[in-house]
Amino acid sequence: MRLLLPLLSLFGATACAATLEQYLDAPFASDLTAAPSGGRVAWILNERGARNLWVAAAPDYKGRRLTAYREDDGQDLGQVIWTADGSLIIYVRGGDLEHIGRDNPNPRSRPQTPEQAIYVVAFDGGAPRKLTEGHSPSVSKDGHLAFVRNNQIWMTTLDGAKPAEAVHTKSTPSGLRWSPDGAALAFVSNRGDHSFIGVYRMAEQSLLYLDPSVDRDISPTWSVDGRRIAFIRQAAFSRAGGPVREASTPWSIRVADVSSGAGCEVWHADKGPGSAFHPMVASDQIFWADGDRLAFAWERDGWQHLYSVSAEGGSARLLTPGDFEIEHVSLDRNRRELLYSSNQDDIDRRHIWRVSIQGGRAPSPVLGRLGEGIEWAPEEVADGAVAFLRSSPREIGRAAVKTGNAAPHDLAPESIPADFPLNEEVVPQQVIFPASDGLMIHGQLFLPPGNSGGKHPGMVFFHGGSRRQMLLGWHYMYYYSNAYGMNQYLASKGYVVLSVNYRSGIGYGLNFREAINYGPSGGSEYNDVMGAGVYMAGRADVDPKRIGVWGGSYGGYLTAMALSRSSDLFAAGVDMHGVHDWSARGGSVANPNLDPETQRDRIRVAFESSPMASVKTWRSPVLLIHGDDDRNVQFSQTVQLVEALRAQGTPLEELIFPDDVHDFLLLEHWLRAMHAADEFFSRKFKK
Repeated sequence: MRLLLPLLSLFGATACAATLEQYLDAPFASDLTAAPSGGRVAWILNERGARNLWVAAAPDYKGRRLTAYREDDGQDLGQVIWTADGSLIIYVRGGDLEHIGRDNPNPRSRPQTPEQAIYVVAFDGGAPRKLTEGHSPSVSKDGHLAFVRNNQIWMTTLDGAKPAEAVHTKSTPSGLRWSPDGAALAFVSNRGDHSFIGVYRMAEQSLLYLDPSVDRDISPTWSVDGRRIAFIRQAAFSRAGGPVREASTPWSIRVADVSSGAGCEVWHADKGPGSAFHPMVASDQIFWADGDRLAFAWERDGWQHLYSVSAEGGSARLLTPGDFEIEHVSLDRNRRELLYSSNQDDIDRRHIWRVSIQGGRAPSPVLGRLGEGIEWAPEEVADGAVAFLRSSPREIGRAAVKTGNAAPHDLAPESIPADFPLNEEVVPQQVIFPASDGLMIHGQLFLPPGNSGGKHPGMVFFHGGSRRQMLLGWHYMYYYSNAYGMNQYLASKGYVVLSVNYRSGIGYGLNFREAINYGPSGGSEYNDVMGAGVYMAGRADVDPKRIGVWGGSYGGYLTAMALSRSSDLFAAGVDMHGVHDWSARGGSVANPNLDPETQRDRIRVAFESSPMASVKTWRSPVLLIHGDDDRNVQFSQTVQLVEALRAQGTPLEELIFPDDVHDFLLLEHWLRAMHAADEFFSRKFKK
């Protein structure tokens, strides 16, 4: 750090700016889940790379660490579930929890690959106990544990019975759900171009598929009496890169009798907007609620909203009208209301709301008013108590609870380090600027603290996804929380930072997300890249000759687009695991069911929409960062780009992490990547 102090003064920042470690070491809370009974809640806290379970309970809701993992070892933790009485918590540690069933990552490059295992731990404390290797656990009311191992369904018990394979099929099972009485297990049988809903009965050791078809059936949800299952049916089709605003065969909800397997349609989406299914962030895509009503999300009016319909059929009832989108959703304990996050009345934040399943009255904000905070993942813990996760422009994501009329309070305030730079952070401003084709684009502007005037280096950030939205505060996803921390750090060093919510992201409606010609179908987001660059170059406080660009994944793609097409505007860039040639991604570009000529045309357009198509005009220096066990973007995308840049003499640097994945599992790698980016830009922008 000492070596960079002269550069800090050049950027108009002070030598006492907080370190990257202070921003990125802060614990990040996620995976909040309430117990079925007992007024208890659990969540995961990533503490300097060590992921641990924390818990709290009524009446005081004072958080405590339940597990004691200490090492930044790259072992993920998730799939947290409770037993019915709330006395035990089951979780998975290790493995790839994003790409379920893939080889276990080994980011520390151990001689032996780490295992993926299911553990149980008592709420009252004690050492966790390993139950078995596997993932996707689901526990019945009487303690039978179903899980997936080697792409088959296995069973064990919480008292340590030897695990045994229960269901062997020629499919990949997912979505395991026990019946209310614990006698039967529903699951999704994924078979490539179609999927079934299966029901396994333990006593009879029988297997029945419900109302099978050539389509994709997902998200089985049991009725309260356990006699029926509701599920979603989507017509079988292969989505190939590009906008999908509607489906030729609209998606539907079906209800099947679990004894006979016979099913019928109870509702289907209208043709037009919303006819293609788009999921919400929830444990289930259908909630079987009080009054025999089914609650679900639908984009009928071009915005993701909540609806309910009778399980016997009929018209769907809109519960959340307006120009906004719902996101994280749960059902309350009485099954009468939905708790959810949305950007209602505050499009670049999230707040939590509740609404009746029956509709008839407007949704109400859980916290009573909307402020500059961000709230998500609400769960009712007990009558009158709602646990949730929250952040703000200066406070990282953490667990909190709202009880009755009392003000919300954090569950574990002591987990935030004393040196977290709370008072050194800036509050980002909402900005709206035109893309080069006129579309209005939202962003967050970070100005250097105590800005004394003069020209500063500029920095443009593009998020990944592309189904993401950066917010006016610390983000609810770990990857983008780190990115937000990096943007705060860059601002503290004297950069004017613009974070861009480009087209094909979420939060602004169906047509914005499914933007015409986006990605491999035309790269229309480049219009937003240019708009951001022109906006920054036109600011009086930005030096137009020192504008940098950085981003990861889809943001790496747009970083590469900026540098390959507009090196005259963007002077340097950091490209983390970006896509550089859409045409090399095979099935994500061309539907194999299309005729050969159409396939060839789509592949041509995909290449023309890629940085590799314009690599010859790439002159600005770039730092490329990639983990070589990336399961989202092939490592070969960076290999291909490096070969082309070397051949033409474009300045490049690289930072490679052997055995780490896309969303780096090691905090050490996040810190090395951000330090390398910081040092790279400092060198390139030194006057």
